[in-house]
Amino acid sequence: MGRAVRPLAVVALGGNALLRRGEPAEASHQQANVRAAATSIAVLGETHRLVVTHGNGPQVGLLALQAEAYDDVRPYPLDVLGAETEGMIGYLLDQALVNVLPAGSRVATLLTQTVVDPADPAFAVPSKPIGPVYEPERGERLARERGWAVRPDGPQVRRVVASPQPIDIVEIETIRLLLDAGVLVVCAGGGGIPVVASPGAGLAGVEAVIDKDLSAALLAEKIGADFLLMLTDVPEVQAAWGTPGARSISKATPAELRGMDFAAGSMGPKVEAACRFAERTGGRAGIGRLDQAAEILRGEAGTIVAGAGHDGTIHASAGAGVVQVREAVRDDPGEAQRKEGVT
Repeated sequence: MGRAVRPLAVVALGGNALLRRGEPAEASHQQANVRAAATSIAVLGETHRLVVTHGNGPQVGLLALQAEAYDDVRPYPLDVLGAETEGMIGYLLDQALVNVLPAGSRVATLLTQTVVDPADPAFAVPSKPIGPVYEPERGERLARERGWAVRPDGPQVRRVVASPQPIDIVEIETIRLLLDAGVLVVCAGGGGIPVVASPGAGLAGVEAVIDKDLSAALLAEKIGADFLLMLTDVPEVQAAWGTPGARSISKATPAELRGMDFAAGSMGPKVEAACRFAERTGGRAGIGRLDQAAEILRGEAGTIVAGAGHDGTIHASAGAGVVQVREAVRDDPGEAQRKEGVT
């Protein structure tokens, strides 16, 4: 008899895997954080086949600022900057994984294009935070000078850009081929390079940044993953976050979660991604801390979202997690703040 095929998990790394709040966006800091993330991923690789994706909000924002500082050429569009971040972050992850995985392990990083609808209403309502946070006065001034949209991010403000829904992944067959060959694939970074497909004209990039969690859910669905694991810097989803009735959710169905209100641009997309994956595939999704990745995969930590077969009850504990969540959120610029913004 042949060896049993190990289950397949898609691991989506939040911005804290690369850059923590308050850290300068230096390559050395990102390399150190990626090494820690790779160590957690390597443990998962002992029991699962893996596809890894990641956020790019701080990095694409930084590249946009650098581009605007050079006046001799027009700033590069966001699709090109997104491609640059896929290469940069993919390189850091690829190298770190090769260094911690068992000898002979194969890792490949793939530039990935994600198709969006040019008529998506998100193009008219920017919502995806990118780049650093600013004091409100400076942020509003930059918005006027550079034609940005900015939104509150805690007590500060942050640039926001269009974030259309992902509808297809151009390189999906290549990803399947790499998986079939036993390769750990790093792909769809930053949600993938945003493109539109036009009959007769082919693919063209668009000015947007796709939410990496929603893209990860689509990726996980298309490759037949068993588990979607979204890793961030908070231990679990909370209901009524920031109120005396706050409670941590350990298990829930999509229907239960869809009856709650989650903050757009932060925890909202993670919950939506988990619900979509569970509904469309019957698989499980988990949301929680990077350093508890293995425990989440086993259902022993984080928030687990599952459809058929779940007991229909939200398992919650009151109060205690609220301060921990707030303190953790202050340390991470890579994810929009107010992670647990559930009312």
